[in-house]
Amino acid sequence: MRQKVIAGNWKMHKTNSEAIRLIQQLRKLLEKTPPRRTRVMVFPPFTALSVVNDALKDSKIILGAQNIFWEDDGAYTGEVSARMVKSAGAKYVIIGHSERRRYFKEDEHTINRKIHRALKHKLKVIHCIGETLEEREQNLTQDIIINQIEWGLKNITPEQMKQIIIAYEPVWAIGTGKTATPEQAQEVHAFIREMVNTIVGGNAGDKVTILYGGSVKPENAAGLLAQPDVDGALVGGACLQASSFFKIIQASENS
Repeated sequence: MRQKVIAGNWKMHKTNSEAIRLIQQLRKLLEKTPPRRTRVMVFPPFTALSVVNDALKDSKIILGAQNIFWEDDGAYTGEVSARMVKSAGAKYVIIGHSERRRYFKEDEHTINRKIHRALKHKLKVIHCIGETLEEREQNLTQDIIINQIEWGLKNITPEQMKQIIIAYEPVWAIGTGKTATPEQAQEVHAFIREMVNTIVGGNAGDKVTILYGGSVKPENAAGLLAQPDVDGALVGGACLQASSFFKIIQASENS
């Protein structure tokens, strides 16, 4: 049985002191009602990784980074390597987020290189995929998903796939307040599972954890998480307040 995952992507939010305060608040809530079925993850900005790692001591909350570069070292001003985030305590890394694709022009080749680099250093991956509003309106959702899986996961083996979570995030629903209906999310998640089985092989699609991301809130989390192929959520704005993030975790526990 696939375990539920609720992951909070803080994006470019929280100074170090703010990050510590958020973790302290979240830990208090989770200590009162500890999750039994759900893995909880947080992805602060690079600058806060080390202090959040310290604040998570003796906690079951998993720390991750929001991105990595595809090389280990070198003259790449402003970039951060897999070795660096791992040394700061990260166990996971988000790769291919739609904002990286949109603002920094990351393509499937770049994303594939980053995934292989992360796995080389034993970092687990949340691989983000999803279509834009224009692509959905042109009925291209399945074509986009196939392309992103085929090229983003190029040369990934079924064994390596065990270290990868997929996050389906329809770009039109990220930060817009719009959300895919539970039925829309389920349809695409089931298709993703089918395509991973076809492209990666080894029944990898049946086993892979697939998260939904796109304006997930306490108000809509229960309906999304109740779907059979939705294994959790990659949460944006709602994870920046401990109380709202905790409510989504509770929705996962009850799904």
